Order: sequence, then C-alpha cells, then structure tokens
Amino acid sequence: MLDLPTALAITLLGSLAIGSFLNVVIARLPARLQGQWDAVPGGSGQAPPGISRPGSHCPACRHTLPWRENIPLVSYAMLRGQCSACGVAISLRYPLVEALTAVASVIVTWKLGLEWQTLAALLLTWTLIALAFIDLEHLLLPDRLTLPLLSAGLLVNAAAGFTDLQSALVGAVAGYGVLWAVYHGYRLLTGREGFGYGDFKLLAALGAWLGWQLLPLIVLLAAVVGTLIGTLLIFARRHQSHQPLPFGPYLAAAGWIALLWGDQLTRAYLQFTGLGL
Repeated sequence: MLDLPTALAITLLGSLAIGSFLNVVIARLPARLQGQWDAVPGGSGQAPPGISRPGSHCPACRHTLPWRENIPLVSYAMLRGQCSACGVAISLRYPLVEALTAVASVIVTWKLGLEWQTLAALLLTWTLIALAFIDLEHLLLPDRLTLPLLSAGLLVNAAAGFTDLQSALVGAVAGYGVLWAVYHGYRLLTGREGFGYGDFKLLAALGAWLGWQLLPLIVLLAAVVGTLIGTLLIFARRHQSHQPLPFGPYLAAAGWIALLWGDQLTRAYLQFTGLGL
C-alpha cells in the first residue's frame, strides 16, 4: 500500500510536469479566446491557436524546444534563463509556476493525506494557479476554467468531499451574489467598476467547493491582502491608483488557504474576538 512519503515524492514529480502544462494553459488560453473572438463576423478572421499544438517553442524566434529544454525547472537553470537559439530571456513566470505548483501540491498531499479528497484538492489547486496567473497577465478569469471548476465543486461535494451538498449550493449562489452586490454598489457610489464578472464566478466556484461557511474568511483574506499589495504598489509608483488591479489572484490564494486551514482560522478568529465563547 502507498505510504505518505512515497505519495509526497510522486506528488512532487508529477506536479512539476503539471506546472509545465499550466504554463502552456496560462500562455495559450487567453490567446485562443482572443482568436475565437476575432473569428466572429467583423473580427480579424485569424485562426485561434491550440493548447496542445503546436509544440513548445520560443515566442520570440519560434525555436521548437527539444525534450531536454522542456524539463521543469532544470531546463531553465541549464539554459540560464535564455532561449538557446536567439538568446532572448525566458519569462521568470515559467519556473515560478512550476515551483509554486510543486510546493502547493506537496503541501496539499501532506495536509490531507492518502484520501480521495486529496486528488480533488490537487485539481482545485492547479486550476487556481492557472486562473491567478492568467488574471495577473490579462485581467481575465476565463469561463473555460471558472465554470467547470464550479461544477466540479458541486460534484465533489455531492460525494461528501469537503462540505455537504446544501452548503455547496448555497456557497455557489452566495459567492456570486456577494461580489455582484459589491460591484453594483461600488459602481453606483463611484461610477467605476470594482470587480470583473470573472471574480463573481471564481468566488462562486470556491463557495461550491468549500461551502458558504468559509466565504467570509475567503473574502476577508483576499480583501486584506489585495488592499495591502495594491497600496504598496501605488506607493512604489509601479501602479496608478486609477488602473485596475486583478482580484483573482487574491481570491485564489485565499481559497487555497481556506481549503487547508479554513476551519482552524475561523475558530481562532472566533476565540480571539470572543464570539466563539
């Protein structure tokens, strides 16, 4: 029978490969969606790129990467962060996503153990990483990822995954509704948009996975971290106050934290405030 150390080793190696695939999704899914939008009447008519085809290549010179240049983390180090053909710098995002995917996946396996829910949690983790980096780069949370993630959460909890199905259903509706209400309230008060509709769907998906009970924690964590980072960027003059900031990465990080430590954090907060007495 598989023991935990072996499972952690398998998770580490497998998640490095998953991280490499997530880089492809992050790079190509927005371009594919843009290509499909351009293909409608009145668009450019350019065929959208695929996810699995063509093979991995340098975006600058189109050099096709052989297998030895496509090993997660190792190839980046061996190439010293540069394309072997044209010398253009390889985005730091590639090794960062691979390393983050590996570390987060190992933590999930270590925390949840040898249970079927661990596989579901890994799927959630990988999708959140893809969504976070797509939103960082394109201010976009694609329906192609958020809506299947929502459905998967309901299916997992129909099989007694992380919460009961009723809490998951209420969480999906409440997750969408909370940010929808904040969005329209903020727009009425300021005339500006505070969130995108993708944020509504991502929070709905997190509600479907974790239940309505953890939504306050997710929103609080995301809001606090988002406010702190946004303020630091503005003071560092790397961001203009009127420019939109992606909220998806903060929701994704908060949802992942709530997945693993949500109950403990909630209990600690209630004890700290005296509300749990």
